[in-house]
Amino acid sequence: MNLEQQLEQLAKERHGKKIKSCTDAQLYDCVLQLTKDQMAQKTIIGGKKKVYYISMEFLIGKLLSNNLINLGIYDELSDILEKHGRHLSDIEEAEPEPSLGNGGLGRLAACFLDSIATLGLPGDGIGLNYHYGLFRQVFQDRLQKAEKNDWIQKNSWLTNTGISFDVCFGDRKVTSILYDIDVIGYQRGRNKLHLFDVVSVDESLVKSGIQFDKSQIEKNLTLFLYPDDSDEAGNLLRIYQEYFMVSNGAQLIIKELKERGCDLYHMDEYAVIQINDTHPTMVIPELIRILTWEEGFTMEDAVNVVSRTCAYTNHTILAEALEKWPLAYIEKVVPQLVPIIKELSARVAKKYTDPRVQIIDKDKRVHMAHIDIHYGFSVNGVAAIHTDILKNTELHHFYEIYPEKFNNKTNGITFRRWLLSCNRELASFLTDTIGDGYKTDAAELEKLLEKKDDGRVLDAIEGIKRQKKEALAAYIKKREGIALNPDSIFDIQVKRLHEYKRQQMNALYIIHKYLEIKAGKLPARPMTFIFGAKAAPAYVIAQDIIHLLLVLEEIVNKDPKVSPYMKVVMVENYNVSYAEKLIPACDVSEQISLASKEASGTGNMKFMLNGAVTLGTSDGANVEIHELVGDDNIYIFGEKSDAVIGHYAKADYVSREYYEKSPVIKEAVDFIVGKQAMKVGHKENLERLYHELLNKDWFMTLLDLEDYIAVKDKMFADYEDREKWKRMMLVNIAKAGFFSSDRTIAEYNRDIWHCG
Repeated sequence: MNLEQQLEQLAKERHGKKIKSCTDAQLYDCVLQLTKDQMAQKTIIGGKKKVYYISMEFLIGKLLSNNLINLGIYDELSDILEKHGRHLSDIEEAEPEPSLGNGGLGRLAACFLDSIATLGLPGDGIGLNYHYGLFRQVFQDRLQKAEKNDWIQKNSWLTNTGISFDVCFGDRKVTSILYDIDVIGYQRGRNKLHLFDVVSVDESLVKSGIQFDKSQIEKNLTLFLYPDDSDEAGNLLRIYQEYFMVSNGAQLIIKELKERGCDLYHMDEYAVIQINDTHPTMVIPELIRILTWEEGFTMEDAVNVVSRTCAYTNHTILAEALEKWPLAYIEKVVPQLVPIIKELSARVAKKYTDPRVQIIDKDKRVHMAHIDIHYGFSVNGVAAIHTDILKNTELHHFYEIYPEKFNNKTNGITFRRWLLSCNRELASFLTDTIGDGYKTDAAELEKLLEKKDDGRVLDAIEGIKRQKKEALAAYIKKREGIALNPDSIFDIQVKRLHEYKRQQMNALYIIHKYLEIKAGKLPARPMTFIFGAKAAPAYVIAQDIIHLLLVLEEIVNKDPKVSPYMKVVMVENYNVSYAEKLIPACDVSEQISLASKEASGTGNMKFMLNGAVTLGTSDGANVEIHELVGDDNIYIFGEKSDAVIGHYAKADYVSREYYEKSPVIKEAVDFIVGKQAMKVGHKENLERLYHELLNKDWFMTLLDLEDYIAVKDKMFADYEDREKWKRMMLVNIAKAGFFSSDRTIAEYNRDIWHCG
């Protein structure tokens, strides 16, 4: 039976209709089932040694188009649907987006699973099956409101495996149920994403917005990703969630090892556990607990084999993001781990007197990253500059002890998703121009450099960009009700809302430009500033920044003198699906975090792959993008990381001094609490943000603001030299191949995992 016949049969069996008569939702149901059936025919990837990638987040996004591409049937299915008067793009819109992650950490984990399967390596993900994920963002009265994100449907990518484990906490026991999502490699076999749920979960616990009783652990464990931890109950729930994940993961790993006949004393020859950030750290003491309590290991043997099995990826330079749990909290949630954590801490204390490397500090807090570093065999950063900062400053005291453990694995992206899936026009043009080898070897994108002086190629790339801008403008008009000019420069900053990513600096630039236009200084070309971001519900200043952006959207877009030259859009509920529309349409990619604060970033890679030009600081992977494309194809501004680290060390940065000595800075900052903004916005939010910038500005917005304005103005001026800009677009696309997650995973496997 061919694909068309299979689809006809599914439509008849499931909905009693012909293909052309089904609704988009019904047809999505049929295409979903067809795709799952095709994936099930692919062989499970095997091998002696398997990687288990354990992470609190897997931001997988919609899966239909990606799975169809990896199966090699996207075009065939699209043609079948067209024949019946239907469009695959409409069917894709009907797919709900899994709410299993937040930002770069979760998106990276999803990219890695795709590349592990594509490279034919045995490797599964382990995480939690969040029913409502982070939250669905809605804007009311120019403020962020959080609603539950109900994404799980009766027929979904999730498959109930029937596998269950008991997980014991100090005051209760719960039972899990394992759901799997198949992960298909590009023209290869399949692995699994294992997502654990709790049998007793109760969705009705959520009464309004995202509020629920945090104490009813049996019912709330898998409701939300990162529940509000601004109180003790929230902190405890985080620990319950993390232990629930790692206990299930550890039990599953040992179950699979036994089924394969593995001698657990040689576990490391059959399994490697990659700990993605500090959230899964408790897998180390949990494995030790299982081996000593249930498998008869001595503590020495258990510690040794677990230390040879676990590896740790550090994703942050921010000290506050390295988890430190009060020992009393762990004792309350998982008392069975406390003797093991104390033993691990005592072993460290016996060897090293430096308080900076202890697991349990003088305040009785447990440093999760310290467990990972002492009792894992590998510690990797995720960009060259990030790893250097870890080795030279942030984790230098550990690097002196374990230099052999530290290594760099610069992040990557699933370029097939961020090109073949979301920018099919560009992918098709590249295939016609340089062949299709780049689909499996992204380095072949460099062949495009041979065409950098070919006017036809440059015009075609520009034409595709224009097409994607028109498509985005139509989508935003439909979704946000704001009309955009595709001839304007599309300047886009989409990522998690955090002060270190400095969306507030971009807002101050917009204020500066608004005031210039009001004063009669008109830009050579209209400008469109697009933002997308969610702020954690407990992160007050981040929510104030969103409020400021929505206030500016109102002021700018409704000003008849300014709006022909400038528009501001804060898209609602930014997610992977929105990113797939925004990224191909971008001209200027905003990567403006304070140097030394962004571990890597992956949005920067997706934008360059789609022909955007980076405006950024010398931070994270921007440094490597700069090295690859050269000075002429990127715009860098701001203090370097060494200078920033020096400011923190000397505590000599005073934002008010910059405000007082610069009329430009003062004018922009004062606008936040000026009459226009106050008329549209809320006094409390705007004044709080204003005082934060003037009196704290921990991430040094005002330090870099004037340089940011100057470099951004130059960038916008250069945009008018269309031949120059088209070459920059081409060079960025051609050099993006290095940032394939296939390359990253090949390095992980070569240096850390040794699987396959």
